[in-house]
Amino acid sequence: MRAVTLVDQITKLWSDFLAFLSKLIIPDWPGLIALLPVFVLIGIVGPLLTIALLAWLGYGITKPRTKVTYDDDTRVAPRDHLGRPIVPAGEPYCPLDGLIYRSGTQRCDVDKTPLLLRCPKCDVVRQAGIDTCPQCGLTLKLQNRAMIVASDGPPPGGAAVA
Repeated sequence: MRAVTLVDQITKLWSDFLAFLSKLIIPDWPGLIALLPVFVLIGIVGPLLTIALLAWLGYGITKPRTKVTYDDDTRVAPRDHLGRPIVPAGEPYCPLDGLIYRSGTQRCDVDKTPLLLRCPKCDVVRQAGIDTCPQCGLTLKLQNRAMIVASDGPPPGGAAVA
């Protein structure tokens, strides 16, 4: 009799195991259909939001940035083959020392003489303290600059058409 109860217990254990597996293997279709919106949200919208977030972060890390360089102080003007200083238009310079000063300076630091300025439009030389060119009438107001902001490359969307 004892052997029969052991067989009955094994049979009952096996039946319980199969009933448990049937819940896992044979799905509850009405329950799964009720969860369909959740599956769509997790399976479609989730990856799309993840890709959008990664693209946004990637652009934030790799976007082009402007470079900031500080305006140079007094510098020596380059010379031509005859030894005369070559001064850029629109920047104050001292003809005696051959020094180019930063924008906004009106007197030479060495001998306190007035600085000169070459007009960028007509190349007439005038004092740096005069705002308007006497020949062409170009108003060039020199102001102190703390920094120059320059782009690292071409503008977004490609280079400008020449």
